[in-house]
This record gives sequence, structure tokens and C-alpha cells, in this order.
Amino acid sequence: MSPDRSRPQPEPGSVAGDLPVREIPGDDPHAELLEAPALCLSGGGSRAMLFHVGALWRMNELGLLGKLGRVSSVSGGSITAGVLATRWSRLAFDPASGVASNFAEVVSAPIRRFATRSLDVRTAVRGLLPFGGGPAAALADALGRHLYGDATLQDLPPEPRFVINATNLQSGVLWRFSRPYARDWRVGEIANPTFRVATAVAASCAFPPFFAPLTLHVSPDQFVPGSSDPELEDPRAYQHRVLLADGGVYDNLGLETVLKRCRTVFVSDGGGKIDDDPTPATDWARGTLRVMKVIDNQVRDLRKRSLVEAYRRKVRVGAYWGLRSTLAENPAPGTLPAPPDRTRGLAEMPTRLTSVPEERQRALINWGYAIADAAIRHWYVTPGVPGGFLPPPAFPCDGGVG
Repeated sequence: MSPDRSRPQPEPGSVAGDLPVREIPGDDPHAELLEAPALCLSGGGSRAMLFHVGALWRMNELGLLGKLGRVSSVSGGSITAGVLATRWSRLAFDPASGVASNFAEVVSAPIRRFATRSLDVRTAVRGLLPFGGGPAAALADALGRHLYGDATLQDLPPEPRFVINATNLQSGVLWRFSRPYARDWRVGEIANPTFRVATAVAASCAFPPFFAPLTLHVSPDQFVPGSSDPELEDPRAYQHRVLLADGGVYDNLGLETVLKRCRTVFVSDGGGKIDDDPTPATDWARGTLRVMKVIDNQVRDLRKRSLVEAYRRKVRVGAYWGLRSTLAENPAPGTLPAPPDRTRGLAEMPTRLTSVPEERQRALINWGYAIADAAIRHWYVTPGVPGGFLPPPAFPCDGGVG
């Protein structure tokens, strides 16, 4: 089905309308949608982290990366977003083309080096040792050591706004880390927060039961007076320590922070394929993980279907692409070769923060690049590019999709 290019308008009388997001107190049903495009980076461990690199690579070549007004991320997507955010000022964007000539060096290279490390089991065990501070704290230390240093949220650029999403286990809603504030619409808002980027990303990646929760030690005095939900009984009881888990527990695509505010929304989904299993494990650890995967798979599919329907109905413009997508679903001229039997293997990689072999790294980046290219050229046309975007000449890395 060919996409309708007409300009979308807000749903009358509702911020969310039929979108797969929740209206919250303070939402303005008559607010104008922001014009600058937004990008959502999903979770999915090291697999998603590398897949998103390829998508960002192609968006940069198309001149879209530098136009972003907001980047919302979850879990493994937050690792990639954190690198992009902390290195944004180093990107050399050409004023005419809008393309950063040093993307590979500034963004891709550090993530690929990081992808050679196995963090999940080793870091979780280290965090359980005496004085280890817990698995999530150990993960934050590792992220700081290898990627972000001591950068804080105040070191992030004013534009685009980067929003790193975690789930507040106490209030049951999203906790959002950004430069202007860290907040949960129920518990309240901390203005101009100085949390380390590594801490924010670790909270976003704190997948239960092994890494959750990450504990933020805060004080009620840090919260903006009157910023909590009036219906929350005794907000101060929630403002001494905040217990956070993986952002994907609540919003596995990172849509909540952008879909109500932005007219153009791009979504990169690095979620994997849940395996068929005639004899699933029934012990508490593996059984719980299996249940969580089923829940994640169902919620992700529901959000995806609602999002694509919003594109079709002109409620929003943009493009969705996923690790489980196919080129046939996103027909465009001159797409790069990506046979489904190869890309399915990438989607079947486990959701872990573990070492990824060089060949598999290249394949994930190439697939993110190819499917983002196809989806954007199929769904999205900008007035600044008469006739649409040109197809890419080649993959960014050797080896195709494996």
C-alpha cells in the first residue's frame, strides 16, 4: 500500500487520540505538534545497540540525523543514544548537505569496541560481591568506564533533546532522564538533574530479575514543589529513593515521550524474535524470563500496529523499521540485498549485553542501515528532497547481512 504523504494534524480534543500512548495530567489537547522529527530507539541488548548504529548511519547520509529534535531510547537503544548524545558536539555536520562526515569515527567506532565486551553475567556477579553496590550499579560503572566517562545529563546538548527512559517500579510509570529534567509524572520532577549519563543508561538497561532495580538516592528537596500527581498519597514517601528497571518494562519502543508531541516520528525496533519452544523451562528464573519475553512480544506488536496505522491515517508521518521487518514490507527502488533467511538469524540472537563477533557486528549494522533506508524511502518524503531520496550505493560495512 502506498503511503499517503498529506500533512497530519493533531486529533481534535485529545493529545493521544488512538495512538498507542497514555494521556497524563498536564497534556494539552490543543497543543501544536513539534515540527522537528523525533527518533525512537528500542531495547534489545547488544543486538539492538548495533542495529540502531546502522539505522543512524543511513539517517545521517539522508541528512535526517542533524534535523532531529528529540531522541527517545530504551534499554539497549539507550546505550547507542548515550554515545550519540555525549558525542553530538563532535559530529561535523556539513551546512549544505546536513551530513556528518565523521559519523563512523565518532559514533560507530566506540559502540563497536564496546560490543566486543561481555557485560551481563560478569557485571551482575561482580555487583553481587561485597561492596559491589549491586548489579545495576556495577553496570553503570562499566558503562562509564567504557563509553561515557563522568558525563552528566547537563553535558548533553540542548538540541536534540535526548530522553533516556526507565520504569519506576514504585509508581508503575516511566521515569525520564533528560537535560532539563528527570521526572515521573506521578512522583514529580527534578529540574536540571546532574545524574551521570552512565547511571541513566544503566537504569534504562536494568532488565529484571538480574539487573533491576537501580536505586537513585535522592531527597524530597530536589523535587520541584507541586510537580507530583495530586492523587498520589504522600509523594515524599517516593522521593527519598527511586527504584528503577528497564524502560522496556513499560514502553518497549520508547514511544511515550515523543508520539504525543511530535509530528514526524521515526522508530527503530531492535527487538528480537521469540523462539518457538515445545518444552519451555518452568524453573523460576528461566520461566520468568520466558513470560516476560511473551509479554514484551505482544505489547511490542500492538504498539507497532497502532503506530503504522497512525501513519496510514495521516495522524503522524515518519517510518517504522525493525529487526524482524522485511524489504518486501517496505518496497523501494534500489534496496540493498537482504534475504529474509539471513535477517531472521539476526533477529534470533539472544537479548544480552554480551560480546558480538566482528562478522555479526557488521551484519547487524548493515541490516539496520538497509531496512532503515527502505522504510524511510517507502514511507517518508520530505519537501526538501524533490523526487525522494536516492538509494544507497553499498552497505557501510563489508559482508552484507551475513
